[in-house]
Amino acid sequence: MALIETSNIVVNLTSRPIEPSWIIEGNPVAQSCVLSKSADGLATTIVWECSEGKFNWYYDFDETILILEGSIVLESDAMGGPTRYGPGDVIFFRDGAHARWHVEGRVRKLAFCRTTQPFLLGFAARVFNKIKRVVFLSEKRVAPGLAT
Repeated sequence: MALIETSNIVVNLTSRPIEPSWIIEGNPVAQSCVLSKSADGLATTIVWECSEGKFNWYYDFDETILILEGSIVLESDAMGGPTRYGPGDVIFFRDGAHARWHVEGRVRKLAFCRTTQPFLLGFAARVFNKIKRVVFLSEKRVAPGLAT
């Protein structure tokens, strides 16, 4: 894997149908393309778009979205009444969230998705990475020829 990857949001999208039992109204057609994936497979960046319709969405991972084009109206017990979002709006959905989406016409979003880990596993990984960074940086700070 390259340490730095580049992409563009102008991509060919592939059909990613919405779970039929989640559709409330209309015939929303969803498509997406994965732009990047982390080395551990726990995080992805996706371009996603959907045509008009109303549907439920149940989140089994953390997702931050940036609306690029179009608009949506979201409803959730956690959010209160319906709220409209459009280009430039950022929304964060935690693992376990549920929202009712109403796509008005068409929406295109950039999604940053991360699979959550159990707390202790995540904590252990953060500690390991911190130790690795400290050791790696201290090795880089020793100038060539000065190490004994």
